[in-house]
Amino acid sequence: MGTVWMSGSKKLKQHRYEQLAKSIQQQIDEQRWMPGERLPSVRQLSETSKLSKNTVILALHNLEAIGIVEARPKRGYFVRAQHQQDLPTFPERTELKPTAVEVPDLFQDIMMRGAAFDVLPNGPEASPSSHLITLNRQLGKALRHKPQTKAMYYDAPLGSKELRFQVKEHYRGIGLNLATSDFCITSGCQQALFLALMVTCQPGDNVAVESPVFYGVLQLLQRLRLNVIEIPSSPSHGIDIQALTEASEKWKIKTCVVTPAYATPTGACIPHDNKKQIVELANQHDMTIIEDDIYGDLCFGERPLPLKVFDTDDRVILCSSFSKSLSRDLRIGWIVGGRWQNEITRLKLVTQLASNQSTQQGLTNFIAEGNYRRHLDQFRQVLKRQRDQLALNLRSYWPDSTRFCIPEGGLSLWVEVDESINTTVTYQKALKRDIILTPGALFSVDDRFKNYLRLSFSHPVVGDRLDAIKFLGKLLASEL
Repeated sequence: MGTVWMSGSKKLKQHRYEQLAKSIQQQIDEQRWMPGERLPSVRQLSETSKLSKNTVILALHNLEAIGIVEARPKRGYFVRAQHQQDLPTFPERTELKPTAVEVPDLFQDIMMRGAAFDVLPNGPEASPSSHLITLNRQLGKALRHKPQTKAMYYDAPLGSKELRFQVKEHYRGIGLNLATSDFCITSGCQQALFLALMVTCQPGDNVAVESPVFYGVLQLLQRLRLNVIEIPSSPSHGIDIQALTEASEKWKIKTCVVTPAYATPTGACIPHDNKKQIVELANQHDMTIIEDDIYGDLCFGERPLPLKVFDTDDRVILCSSFSKSLSRDLRIGWIVGGRWQNEITRLKLVTQLASNQSTQQGLTNFIAEGNYRRHLDQFRQVLKRQRDQLALNLRSYWPDSTRFCIPEGGLSLWVEVDESINTTVTYQKALKRDIILTPGALFSVDDRFKNYLRLSFSHPVVGDRLDAIKFLGKLLASEL
């Protein structure tokens, strides 16, 4: 199996089909094959690359999924014309102004169905990976170790020192140097965001967010009676720096919440230069940055640097958890509060008191033995294949007017359908078949994303889930 060198001189395995796909894409970029031109046959590519036909077909499927090539029945594969135009468009920009938040009942309905990241929550479950089995074994072992001590004493306010050390070391490996004492263990990323907003804002303050924005952030803003200023965000580069600058000059913004790496729902990844500009803007306007890094480890290439790396004035609060990268059942997250750390710790004592000691110990052992790193190496490959699988099926079974992004990490595709379609109505119709989609209405306080939706590639699109995607395609076509 071939290898490729990545940052930190780490040698990572790369599937041969991915190497071939990368080579073909490079040759297309170099205009060896022009848009509309037919590629060599599978047999020819197999002979020239000295790879099996199955490997070549996998490479072509990969390129088809991300919109580089297209298959034409009985004719072969062709370079796709203007594939870059398939990105979702952004609705016409509205006035940047503070707005009170009211999360629709639709959010509660979706969460009650346990369907935030599954189009078919009652569908068949995949077999657990060997790493998750190892994790459960470690958790069970930790639960049995010194049960009397754990039963009689609360955990330390900051959480397990051993776990905080492992998280600190994980970040050190990607270029962010912090101390173990900088971390506080929380009950997931949502609690970390909640604590960060509580210590930096008062009711009535203005908070800037990416738009479309993660609906969990809107839920917190509503609970804390904070106003939201929605800043346009592109699927490719994330939050619009110019728009954020304009809003900062017009309004007093207390805090800005951003997800620099593979934000949900767009999958956007903020470039390094833009991260620096965000920090400079925050310094200039005395604004706190709350960084949601929950998808950072789910990268399909080089792991993006956290925005916290560029923090020059200790005003970036870093929040994350293991819920998306490892297990949603763990409910273990962390917060790096910087200048607000002491107040955050006191608030944790009020809202949570303590974290589960056995879970922290089992997770610590799991990470320390290298299992988390090995899990990520495997899980990233699985997610990338499932991303390509979902994208390919959308191209095959959904209306031609459908547009979507191809993120280089994370868990979701942001999908734009015909402007005549209201995806909240589509959601209600699909419910009759126990199929769940996440309408665009959840990702804004106004109606600007009515013809958008989020789809997750957390599960393979095969069997019943493939049938669900096909049904949704027919349903959307019938609404045109």
